[in-house]
Order: sequence, then structure tokens, then C-alpha cells
Amino acid sequence: MTKEQTWSQRFESALHPAIARFNASIGFDIELIEYDLTGSQAHAKMLAHTGIISSEEGEQLVTGLEQIRQEYHQGKFQPGVDAEDVHFAVEKRLTEIVGDVGKKLHTARSRNDQVGTDTRLYLRDQIQQIKSELREFQGVLLDIAEKHVETLIPGYTHLQRAQPVSLAHHLLAYFQMAQRDWERLGDVSRRVNISPLGCGALAGTTFPIDRHYTAKLLDFDDIYANSLDGVSDRDFAIEFLCAASLIMVHLSRLAEEVILWSSEEFRFVTLKDSCATGSSIMPQKKNPDVPELVRGKTGRVFGHLQAMLVIMKGLPLAYNKDLQEDKECLFDSVKTVKASLEAMTILLREGLEFRTQRLAEAVTEDFSNATDVADYLAARGVPFREAYNLVGKVVKTSIAAGKLLKDLKLSEWQQLHPAFAADIYEAISPRQVVAARNSYGGTGFVQVSKALIAARAQIDR
Repeated sequence: MTKEQTWSQRFESALHPAIARFNASIGFDIELIEYDLTGSQAHAKMLAHTGIISSEEGEQLVTGLEQIRQEYHQGKFQPGVDAEDVHFAVEKRLTEIVGDVGKKLHTARSRNDQVGTDTRLYLRDQIQQIKSELREFQGVLLDIAEKHVETLIPGYTHLQRAQPVSLAHHLLAYFQMAQRDWERLGDVSRRVNISPLGCGALAGTTFPIDRHYTAKLLDFDDIYANSLDGVSDRDFAIEFLCAASLIMVHLSRLAEEVILWSSEEFRFVTLKDSCATGSSIMPQKKNPDVPELVRGKTGRVFGHLQAMLVIMKGLPLAYNKDLQEDKECLFDSVKTVKASLEAMTILLREGLEFRTQRLAEAVTEDFSNATDVADYLAARGVPFREAYNLVGKVVKTSIAAGKLLKDLKLSEWQQLHPAFAADIYEAISPRQVVAARNSYGGTGFVQVSKALIAARAQIDR
């Protein structure tokens, strides 16, 4: 800050330049300018509505604030560190435009409730944008799944081949994760959408303000019932970061699978050139940079969540300067989640192709149909645990002989147990193994088709 700038007559000198830079938040909270202008316009209208200022003064303030908005859009309003933060920058410019009446804007308001209002308006808007991106992501998952109901893919537990499943069923698992993310954001949004405006610095104000009036103008659902809580609450920010972290968990899990699937060891998908890069030294390489970056950026959002929890854990009531640190956590997390959702959506839509022939081969080259042999015997009256042990024995001998279950002769099956008949081969074919799992929520083709219809209706309504 310049030598002439002091906080008030309480101070005899300005901040040291290095402390001014350290203290300033204008470098990042300019992100809030649209919301600061909108909140300030609502506050000006309320001051006029309650008679705290005249109607003419209220109109001057609203018009001046709108001029600042246009100047910002045109690149003409670019405050520097001297402004300290976006709120002072706006008030200073407003006074230049409308004169001394601009100095009345801050009547009955503190930066504490002002920044709380701006942050909530910002986050409310960003949550809606992220929810829209989640819907697009879900839509792409459905588009792919609808083409691959009867495409089979090995299912894994412990990263070991377990049972074959429908590829559509596998993708629908990620659809359901995204649906919970979408619903979770809606739940968070309800607690974001509560207005602290009018709480003042911490104790309210002596002016006859109407907090419900500004809340209505700004489309808030409710107002904080306690002024101390209103200016110091950041639960909503932590809740958002929790929801954001879970979105990144889900994207990262899918990213990890794409990375595995695209490897030479799996060869389940081919990465297209539009979403892959090469090596600087190995010309044959095609690297899965998009999912690797998503996997890496996940830790970044986790870090912001941890930072916010640490910021809040020891703060006495009410506002403390530590809370300035919430913005970079929120802003970066919002940008990271949005960018990651967009990148993964593009990757799925146009960046990879499932190798159906390779997938068809993959489900025939293991013992993932062993459970179906046990189920076959159990359906014929053999106690399941006895059947389980019998199948374990035949798997062991088959491995020793270099055979798969499909390679055993009927006589070998019947030596194992007389209940086996010629239909065992159909029962353990990969397609039948999948089709037979027709319990609700299972991978059977009938169930998957129903699940796709329900999922499509869910995102279309």
C-alpha cells in the first residue's frame, strides 16, 4: 500500500510494502467480482428499501456497480495490490464514479458478512455448473454402455480375474457413483444457499436492515439465525470439498482402469491420438496422459480439503484472517474438478475405443466360470460348500494339466460328480455365465437393459 493509505485515523502509518503484499487477496479473490457486485447491488437496494439511504442514492449505487461490471468485462477495471481485496477495489472505483454517495454503500455491512455472501453466491453457481458437467459425463457413460450390453469384460476382485460381466454393467457402476455425486452436491447446495448478509462484523448492526429482503433478492433460501455463526461458518465450504474429493475419487478410479486397460498386458482399449501423447525418446509409445493427470490431480483436491479442516479446527469465534485462505482452496478445487470432468468426458466420448475381439478372448482364457460350476451342482441338490470344494479340486487338476474348464471331457466331469450332464458346457460359457446373473442389480443382460432405461430416465427428467 502507498504511504498515504492507512486504515483509519487509528493508524499513524501505512503497512510495510511486503506486509501489504502478504496481506492482500486481490490476486485471487478478483474471482468473486461478479458476485461481489451482485451482492452489493442487493445491499444498496435494501438500504434504499428500508430508508437508510434515499431511493435516488440507491439507484446511483446500483447503476455505478453495474458500470464497474461492464468495465471489468471490457478489461478496463483491473485493480492491483493497492486495492488489497476485491471489496475495497469495488468500493474505491464506485466512489470515483458516483462521488461521495459511493461511501454509503458499506453502511450496515462488514467485509466479514460481505465476503461470506460473495463466497456462497460463487459456490452456489459453481455447484450448478459441476452438476451439469456430471450429467454430461453420465450421458457419455450411457451412450457407450447402450452399445455394449452384450460385450463381455473380465470382472475383477483383488485385481484377480473373478467373473465375467457385461461391459455396460461395468460402466453403469461409474454412472451410479456420478449419480451419488450429483445428489450430494444438491444436498451441499442447500446449506450453501443461506445468507450471512446483515450479520455485520460479528454482532449484527444498529441500522434497521431487512435481511430477508436481501436474501430474497439474491435467491437465498434462508438467512443465518446467529450473526457469530454467519460470519465464521465455513462448514459449507468443507462439505463442498468433501463432495469434490469424492468426485475426484470416482474419476480417479475410472482413470486407473483406463490406464490398465490401455496397457499391452490388458489391451482392452485403444487410445486415440486426440487424447494421448507420445514419448520424447521411445517412438512406439502412446501414453494415457489424460487419466494419469486426473489421477494425479485427485490428491490436489484432497489437500485442499485437509487444508480447510486444519484452518477451521482451532478458530475462536468469530471471523479471523485465517479464513482468507478458504478461497484458494475453493477456487482451485472447483477448477480442478471441472477440468477433470471435462477431460474424462472427452476421453470417453472420442478418445478411446473398446477392443471387443480382445475382450471376447479375455473372458475365455481363465477360470472365472468356476463359481458357475458350483452353482450348477448346487441347483441339482449338492450342498454349495461341498460343490465349492469339488470345483476347487478340479480347478487345481486342470491347471496342472494345462487345461481350462471348457476343455474337460464330459467323462471327466462325471467322474467328479454324477450330477454333471452335457449341458455343463453351455452353463459355463461366458455369455451364459453373464446372462444367468439375473438378480436385481446384477450383470444379466435383462437386468442391465432395465438399468440402462432407468438411468436414461434419471438424467433426462
